[in-house]
Amino acid sequence: MDGERVDRKQIDLEQIDLDIEGMTCSSCVSTVERSLNKVAGAKATVNLATETAHILVPKGTTTKTLVDAVKLAGYNAKLRTDESESFSNTRGLGWRVLLSLLLTLPVIALSMFHQLHAEVDTYILDLLKTLSIPEPLYSPTGWLVIGLSAPVVLLLAWPIHRAAIRNVLHPTMDNLISLGSLVAFTWSIYANSTGAGEIYAEVAAAVVTFIIFGRYLESIAKRRAGSALNHLLSLNPREIRILRGGEEVLAPIENLVVGDRCVVRPGERFPTDGIVVEGSSSVDNSLLTGESLPVEVQVGSSVIAGAINQGGRLVLEAKRIGSDTELARITKMVLTAQAEKAPIQRLADRISGVFVPIVLLIAIATLGSWLVLGNEIAPSISAAVAVLVIACPCALGLATPVALLVASGKGANSGIIMRKVSVLEIAPKIDTVVFDKTGTLTTGAMKVQERAIVPSSKLIITDAELQSALTTIASSSNHPVAAAIATESRTKTSATLAMSEYLETPGQGVAARLKFNAGALPVLMGTPESIRRATLDFPAEIERVITSGRSSGNSISLVAIDGIAVAAFEVGDTLRTDSPRAISEFMESNIDTWLVTGDNEGAAREIARSVGIPEERLIFKASPEEKIAKIKELQSQGKKVLMIGDGINDAAALAAADLSMAMGTGTDTAQAAADITLMRPSLLAAIDSINLSKRTLRIIKSNLGWAFIYNVFGIPIAAFGALSPMYAGAAMALSSLFVVLNSLRISRTTTLHA
Repeated sequence: MDGERVDRKQIDLEQIDLDIEGMTCSSCVSTVERSLNKVAGAKATVNLATETAHILVPKGTTTKTLVDAVKLAGYNAKLRTDESESFSNTRGLGWRVLLSLLLTLPVIALSMFHQLHAEVDTYILDLLKTLSIPEPLYSPTGWLVIGLSAPVVLLLAWPIHRAAIRNVLHPTMDNLISLGSLVAFTWSIYANSTGAGEIYAEVAAAVVTFIIFGRYLESIAKRRAGSALNHLLSLNPREIRILRGGEEVLAPIENLVVGDRCVVRPGERFPTDGIVVEGSSSVDNSLLTGESLPVEVQVGSSVIAGAINQGGRLVLEAKRIGSDTELARITKMVLTAQAEKAPIQRLADRISGVFVPIVLLIAIATLGSWLVLGNEIAPSISAAVAVLVIACPCALGLATPVALLVASGKGANSGIIMRKVSVLEIAPKIDTVVFDKTGTLTTGAMKVQERAIVPSSKLIITDAELQSALTTIASSSNHPVAAAIATESRTKTSATLAMSEYLETPGQGVAARLKFNAGALPVLMGTPESIRRATLDFPAEIERVITSGRSSGNSISLVAIDGIAVAAFEVGDTLRTDSPRAISEFMESNIDTWLVTGDNEGAAREIARSVGIPEERLIFKASPEEKIAKIKELQSQGKKVLMIGDGINDAAALAAADLSMAMGTGTDTAQAAADITLMRPSLLAAIDSINLSKRTLRIIKSNLGWAFIYNVFGIPIAAFGALSPMYAGAAMALSSLFVVLNSLRISRTTTLHA
């Protein structure tokens, strides 16, 4: 993964995304990809489900060059941006469906009901006689059918014919439909003019109507499948209230710059990543992280763009804006993942690439065979047209991308952000997971685990003064242990004492003189060793906390006043509340769990014991190189390894694993190296990722199975004349719709942890 990024940098590539209009099947995808890849240095990946092209090109390549390449292939394109919407033809398809139905239903009725056909014939002949117009040589109702069918076959189907003309050298599904409908329609004109046989104009009209209707339903379903991404794109407000000279000024979000202060009222979304500088409130991060409970924020708290302010008025200072925000980063990852192709999809595309030419050959062979066997021209043409119409490369082409689109959207809504969709194929194969400790199994936040406060009768200070002294001395240092003690002490009192002669010694602690009512006294806070050297009185309660801290591998800090130890704090990382449940669920799924951490033995053993990881699968004081070595050792044993971490020291191990996940609260380096970022601060999200992947892979296999069985059986049935072209068209449209609707089941039936 790292190597991939280095290569991109060396040849100075940039990424351009395009929206593509007019693709209908995987053969179209291949055509667009071929055309884009002819641009010098370009590497394109085109996705049918999202109707997008993801292109890596040398810097300096213009968007116009790429758009022109797409147009040369017979399709339209435009630059895709965070604000842009993809080509939407759902409304246009809706009108075409309505018009085609209004014209086709009477045609089908006239063709299917012979009594009605005869009555219309009689009526038209009488009308022609009354008007002194010569009677047609053959059925006047036939000409009525042809006349009503003509707008459907020639005008409403024009986008299909246009695409077929453009792709004549690289035929797609549109070529099959266009050729089939035009052959049936042209034959109908000839047959009704010469009496050569039955007409099939109603078949041509019905096929086109079924195809347009199928694409209309498919368009609606694909829009629904992509709703998660559209929702992400809509989370950023368009206007903001910027503070200018103390006044709120309503301005477009584009006017915001880093350092600006803006106002966010209750119920509004945050327009930027920033720091709260005024006010306090509850913030709903659920749409970004999947957290179900609101988060309390106050002055100094960080907030992210797209979250909702649920409480009071807040003023925040912008730290990251536009494309640098967390929301923009998540959106970019989802877009990139949805534009990527999984290996199973590439296989389907290769099959589809040769599918259409083979079907054309089968149709020609069908026509020739029927004629050689002595059949009349009409049924021979009918069988050949049925072969052209029933063949469906689009079901094969949509089988994988729509399922992946739905899955990535489902994951994004649950705080599971995938950098590439190929992880959905890897995740079900995982049989071993390696955890980092700090920030992964634990929250990464230091917290007081145990404390002892022992007032001494030898000191002439009150209990309130003692508590104020603890708050004062702990708040004086920026050390994480001191910060945890300060947070704990402020829950008792926020009052502080006057301080002088402050001195902080790295690795030892802090010393100062605090002013009590009885006078100024020396106060020390530091390690047990440093406090022992300066303290004469050491109560048993203090010793108990020291023993507890050392056995669990936590940090211990003591406070002494005037040579007497008065407080002891055991400070350590906090176990995530759901970590034991996550480990248990991994084990129930027959996935081995390992803890490989750089932390000390005591802390590592305590966490392993708490979550249920066996001691024989525990490695402590591990360097980044040792983490990589362990992963490679497991892989050499045939294991498929998932690594979950959060720190810079985990990045190399994340890149080495078969699959990697980084906690959303972790470092940017870890998230950049990982395949999946868990925005929800819970390891249950890792379980959800694997369950979602398994469900998605099952759906993809069922989609591909259906597409394969449909074509293998459908084409021979049509070739032997057992299926009319009209029913073949209906079957083809329904096969694509089945694939899309089956894929949507991922969203409805995959249960994830709250």
